[in-house]
Amino acid sequence: MNLPAIQSALRERNIDGWLFYDHHHRDPIAYRVLELPASLMVTRRWYYLIPAHGEPVKLVHRIESHHLDSLPGKTHQYSGWQELFAQIKAMLAAYRDVAMQYSSNNLVFTVSMVDGGTLEMIRGLGKNVVSSADLVAQFEATWTEAQIKTHFEARDAVDAITADAFKEIGHRVRDGGTNEYQIQQWFMEAFRRENLVTDDPPIVAVNANSGNPHYEPHAEGSAPIREGDFVLLDVWAKKSTPGAVYYDITWTGFVGKTPSDRMREIFTIVSGGRDEGVKTVTDAIANGRAIAGWEVDRAVRNHIKKAGFGEYFIHRTGHSIGTEVHANGANMDDLEIHDERRILPNSCFSIEPGIYLPEFGVRSEVNVLVRPKTAEVTGKIQREIVLI
Repeated sequence: MNLPAIQSALRERNIDGWLFYDHHHRDPIAYRVLELPASLMVTRRWYYLIPAHGEPVKLVHRIESHHLDSLPGKTHQYSGWQELFAQIKAMLAAYRDVAMQYSSNNLVFTVSMVDGGTLEMIRGLGKNVVSSADLVAQFEATWTEAQIKTHFEARDAVDAITADAFKEIGHRVRDGGTNEYQIQQWFMEAFRRENLVTDDPPIVAVNANSGNPHYEPHAEGSAPIREGDFVLLDVWAKKSTPGAVYYDITWTGFVGKTPSDRMREIFTIVSGGRDEGVKTVTDAIANGRAIAGWEVDRAVRNHIKKAGFGEYFIHRTGHSIGTEVHANGANMDDLEIHDERRILPNSCFSIEPGIYLPEFGVRSEVNVLVRPKTAEVTGKIQREIVLI
């Protein structure tokens, strides 16, 4: 845990303190930010307050009194509920604005970990509970230089594997046939060779299946891949090293010489929306303008709406990327939520608009890495449908 950095961030935001609370590992964010061991057996409530100034305070149950020993600060203990309430009241007495893992109206639901009863208790003490969403983004979703290096290492491997996958599909189609699941398993073997890991296998989706954003091929019932088919590959992985971060892309191809006019039309609209999103970010960062996730989504969504396909773009434009493929930074989202979190330096996210029709779907995904004064797409950008 970087205590000076956390306290500096609190002061920058005029927040008096950050109150962490957990019971039975309900708040995984707390364990990651505070660098607590995930192996702790937590059967009683604990609290940890980091003030903007001064020494942190720990509050633990007497039968689990050593749970927060790895953290700096003075320790207080409790047994009964009356004592717990009195200790929390004393702990927060000098503070008014307290950040917690909470989001108004559950808008940023990946951060809303604190239960309603606890919020009632803290507010009942006259405290103003504010969302820790921006703090979480800063300490969970910004990368070190070492992590950035792992992203580019994953990029090099994944880009090469994806290009080879299209070739492998072509060879197999013309040499006896293949299906979605078999190509997915080919990817997993390639990942093992390149020391890559992933939380879930890649998506290999053909024709109508590519119109399902979260389609999963299985050994039974997987669609064959044949001449004339439209193929979508959604591929994400990271290096199998501590602290490594993900690289996540989606490309599309056609088995044959000439995709249909409809396929080309939809691809052009989607890739144009993708490029509009990238430009929105790069222009803002270059001009020193703070930009939030919702602004990127709105720019991309307006592009697709103007083309007449807004109703077929059914998910957010992009997600934060980190040690988990879906991290806790700003999402490019003005659909599922109005994400007002600021896009931070040394953070990375996807821009991946899609149009999903009954017969096929197109998604084009790139990763954008933001630095203090610049932003860049970190990998190859698909400019036309791959001919397989």
